[in-house]
Amino acid sequence: MRQLPSYKNRNVLVGSATADDAGVFRLDRDRALVQTTDFFTPIVDDPFAYGQIAAANALSDVFAMGGRPLTALNIMGMPTDLVSEKTIATILRGGLEKAREVGCAIIGGHTIRNPEPIYGLAVTGIVSPRKMLTNARARPGDRLVLTKPLGTGIATTGIKKGLTSRALTKAVIALMSRVNVIGADLAERGLVRAATDVTGFGLLGHLASMCRASGVGAEIFANDVPAISQEIFALIERDCVPGGTRQNLKTAKQHVEWNKTPTSRRLLLADAQTSGGLLLCVPTRRLDEVMGLVGKEAAIIGRIVREAKPLLHVVS
Repeated sequence: MRQLPSYKNRNVLVGSATADDAGVFRLDRDRALVQTTDFFTPIVDDPFAYGQIAAANALSDVFAMGGRPLTALNIMGMPTDLVSEKTIATILRGGLEKAREVGCAIIGGHTIRNPEPIYGLAVTGIVSPRKMLTNARARPGDRLVLTKPLGTGIATTGIKKGLTSRALTKAVIALMSRVNVIGADLAERGLVRAATDVTGFGLLGHLASMCRASGVGAEIFANDVPAISQEIFALIERDCVPGGTRQNLKTAKQHVEWNKTPTSRRLLLADAQTSGGLLLCVPTRRLDEVMGLVGKEAAIIGRIVREAKPLLHVVS
């Protein structure tokens, strides 16, 4: 992106500069468009579940900005000599059901032949410029709340290798299929100062982007960060770790002080998530109210501090 010429427009409220979850373009005083796109290759065998997860992942970028999805376009590439029309239709049906769940209309899309299957959505949403969430408004003293447990990258790698239990497979598919609609609910109530969703760059990567954009640092309480189940750590012991997670951990060396955090916990914090939860910056006075709304799986995992070197400090 640094190689591209910059383009200034006063109505662009959020662009690419802060590595946020979506772009925001102001229409007028009360309305702004939220725009995003996301797609990926299959991470589960069930085509309907794949469609649901891919759609939930794309839709969640709008909720992470405090917006509500309006419309979406399918993005699909398929090896039509290997994947049947029935399977393709099932993937699309999964995405359609997830979009309907949150009141988003899929109004078309584009499909190409591709050597490997890909599917996702380009989503347009709406948000109030006064209530939108970004990753650039974190302030020292804010508490960090994570709305979903970590470990989807490790779990889906285990699914591909046939190493996960039926219970974990079922749990991780349900978790990834759940859309982060709570982001819009919290934004409209004015309860959260900043937010981002935790996806491919893992908790550490997305938190680091938030800290850079906000000019702050963060402290993470490693033992308070939830995993989907203890089976995640058993998979780590079996070296069932995706390449993206390993790359995230390598990158983290540049901005993380680990202290005595064990390797298994480091890998969890770096795990590349698919359709992960929201990471919220919550003022202390709002914490009880937010925790009452986000559900039992959510956890308080740290706090925002003044700008620090390194950027993130992980403690037990």
